[in-house]
Amino acid sequence: MELLTIADVLQLLLVGLSQGCLYSLIAIGLVLVYKATEQVNFAQGEFMMMGAFVGYQFIVLMGLPYWLGVGLTLIVMGAFGYGIDALVVRRLTGQPVFTVFILTLALGIALRAVAGMIWGFGNYTLPAPIPGNLKIGPVVMAWSSILAILLTALISVGLYAFFRFSRHGAAMLALSQNQLAAFYMGIPVKRLTSVIWAMSAVFGACAGLLLAPITLVSTSMGFIGFKAFAGAIVGGFGSIPGAVAGCLLIGVTEPFFDIAFPTMKGIGAYLVMFAVLLIRPQGLLAQIHAKKV
Repeated sequence: MELLTIADVLQLLLVGLSQGCLYSLIAIGLVLVYKATEQVNFAQGEFMMMGAFVGYQFIVLMGLPYWLGVGLTLIVMGAFGYGIDALVVRRLTGQPVFTVFILTLALGIALRAVAGMIWGFGNYTLPAPIPGNLKIGPVVMAWSSILAILLTALISVGLYAFFRFSRHGAAMLALSQNQLAAFYMGIPVKRLTSVIWAMSAVFGACAGLLLAPITLVSTSMGFIGFKAFAGAIVGGFGSIPGAVAGCLLIGVTEPFFDIAFPTMKGIGAYLVMFAVLLIRPQGLLAQIHAKKV
C-alpha cells in the first residue's frame, strides 16, 4: 500500500465523518426505542430503506419537488413507525425480550420483500438534496455529505434540548426509567411509546434520503443498519451521545481500514466493535440508570 498524502488523509477523514453521521441517524432511532422500551428494533435499517423508497416514489416516480417529497416522506414514515408500535409491537407487551427480537427481525425481512414487490429488486437513483461538490484545495466533498454532517449535529443538539427542557422530553425520560411509575404519574405511556417509534422511523428515513444518492436505492441497503447497531454498541447502547460517538468512530475508521486491508473490506466496523467490547464492555459512553422498583 502506498503512503497516503495529507490530502488523502483529509479526504478519507471527511468521507468517514459523513458516513459516521449517516450511521448515527440510524443509531439514534435504535437507542430511542431501546431507552423507552428496552426493546431492540432490528428492523431499523429497513426503516431507512423504506424511507429511501418512499422518497423515490414521491420525488422520482411522481415528480414532486424535492423538498416537498422529503416532507411527505418524513410524514409517511412517522405514521408508519407509529403504526408499527400501535398495531404490532404493543400487542407483545409483557412477552419475553426475545419475542420482540424475533418480531423485528421478521419485520425487516418482510419490509424488504414488500419493497421488492412494490418497487422491484433493482437499483434506483434518487437525486441528491444539493447537487455538486465543495472543493477546498485538493479535498473534494459532496454537498449531500456536508448536509449529513450538519443534519446529524442539528438533530443531536435538538434532542438534547428536547429532553432537557421540554415537558414531553421529560416524560420520555421518565418512561425510560420506569414505565409503570410513569403510568401512575399520568403519562400516556402507550401513546408516547408510539411517538418514539415514529421518531425512530423519521430518523431512519432521513438517513435513507441522504444515503440513497451515494449507494442507490435498493432492498439491500437496509443492511447498513448493522453498522449503526455496531456503532451504538461501541458508544454504549443506552446513550444517544455514545451512539453518535461510536458511529463517528466507526465511520472515520472504515475508509482507512478498507484501504489498508482491501481483502477485508466491509468488516472494519465489526472489528472496531469487538475491540471496544474487549477493552470496555459497557461501551465508550455507557449511560446506565438504576431503575427504581
